[in-house]
Amino acid sequence: MTEHVLISTHDLGRAGDLRQAFQGDGYTVELVTPEEVLEPREDTHLLVLTVALQAGEEPPLLRQARGVDSLAVLAFLASDGPVPEELPPGVSELFSPEATPDEVVLVARRLLGRHRLQEATGIVGETDAMREVMERVVQIAPVSSTVLITGESGTGKELVARGIHALSPRRHKPFIAVNVAAITETLLESELFGHEKGAFTGAIDARRGFFELAHGGTIFLDELGEMPLAIQTKLLRVLEEREFLRVGGEKPIRVDVRIIAATNQDLRQLVATREFRKDLYYRLNVLHIELPRLQERRSDIPILVRRFIQDVSDRNDRPFVGISLEAMEILKSYHWPGNIRELRNLVESMVILAPGRVIQPSDIPLEVRSPDRSRPDLLPAPISRGGAGEGSDGSLRPQLEFIFRTLVELRVDVDDLKKDFEAYRAGMPTLPPPAEVGGLLGRGSGGSGGERSVAHLTELDVVDVGPGSEVAEEAPPADASGVVVYRPGMTMEDMEREAISAALAEVGGNRRKAAELLGIGERTLYRKIRKFGLDG
Repeated sequence: MTEHVLISTHDLGRAGDLRQAFQGDGYTVELVTPEEVLEPREDTHLLVLTVALQAGEEPPLLRQARGVDSLAVLAFLASDGPVPEELPPGVSELFSPEATPDEVVLVARRLLGRHRLQEATGIVGETDAMREVMERVVQIAPVSSTVLITGESGTGKELVARGIHALSPRRHKPFIAVNVAAITETLLESELFGHEKGAFTGAIDARRGFFELAHGGTIFLDELGEMPLAIQTKLLRVLEEREFLRVGGEKPIRVDVRIIAATNQDLRQLVATREFRKDLYYRLNVLHIELPRLQERRSDIPILVRRFIQDVSDRNDRPFVGISLEAMEILKSYHWPGNIRELRNLVESMVILAPGRVIQPSDIPLEVRSPDRSRPDLLPAPISRGGAGEGSDGSLRPQLEFIFRTLVELRVDVDDLKKDFEAYRAGMPTLPPPAEVGGLLGRGSGGSGGERSVAHLTELDVVDVGPGSEVAEEAPPADASGVVVYRPGMTMEDMEREAISAALAEVGGNRRKAAELLGIGERTLYRKIRKFGLDG
């Protein structure tokens, strides 16, 4: 359908040049007088004002155009007027007096193309951030690559996903939106991939999943960061092989589905904490769209308010006179933690609770009108899902348990060093002298004949050579390997020192192997070596 362009006759010479340029570019053009009443038409989306706008000036045509949400306005600046920091209300673009008709037509072509995109997708916005988003949507839509949409909750991620589908070759096929966080982990696999009859209790019949239902179209996976790791593995296979198994199924099912995923979480952080698969993240992040927060696009708030007012009024059959400039300034200055969703809900309440009159600042809730005087926003510290590092059974994850054990052992080491340092400062020997183990431990292979066999360090023998011992007269030779000799008067610490000495002798001083033979940790072995003076 050919676009219809309105050009005002404030400046007849400029209007004639513009009409010729627009007609040469394929548009139909109608000249309108400054006091003419605009008649709405479905194919009319652009008004060009040839008058030079002065500061604070609002021509009647501009006032009329502001009431038509689908009508964009191009205007010219006065030659001696200052360049405004913000566009006047209702004006989409301002030109200098020296702008050529071709420049105006070029801007108008881009503006009308963006308007067609907004009509097809429902995406509203004129800020640079939203223009970039819409350009990305136009570039991404024709292909079948996977898309990852990120942004805070309420920024319109599903709307962008529907827009991509609406502009794609798959627009006549199904679009299925799935909120991953709203489905329990036990049912999520069945909902996504379906199940066979008898696959589990209650599966009285086979059932197709969302991927099968979306065959040929698009599936939108919202809140992807909440997906369990087990399901992530199966999703990765769908992305790579384009096939999956139903729950309880044996035959692979091939599908042609475009996947659009969205999340309000930082997936890179989830990858770092091993709550999200790294390979799946890189497989999803082929094409990326980042949606800005509403407070980063405040100049879009009046446009959004007008759109929401029109939608709510039509749906509820409630007339809405308008909103005062003071009330609109309050809405523009609020920080909107709930983003567009919060704004839409507020507009709906204003339309319903104040019919037939202009909205004033007093009609706006206190937390929006005076956020500093209302209850402060106390933001809790973010807690990772799963109970702050707990496993499914409530126990600490192995990583945290390992860190805890390491810290405890480190504290013990620090305490030992502190005691040694205090003993050194007091003029005491830091460590006891090395034990004399000559004649008690040997390195031979053991006795022979009727002598008791000597076990090596896989099992240390303790030999009692006291007066009542049966082997008092047959004590092992000095080179017996792996033998710990008990003599009257020896304490448990003496026995422990002898066992460690035997273990170290058996493995040639390798402390790691000695710790394995003794069944203790390496740190524990190191502490006892220092304690007994066996460093040499």
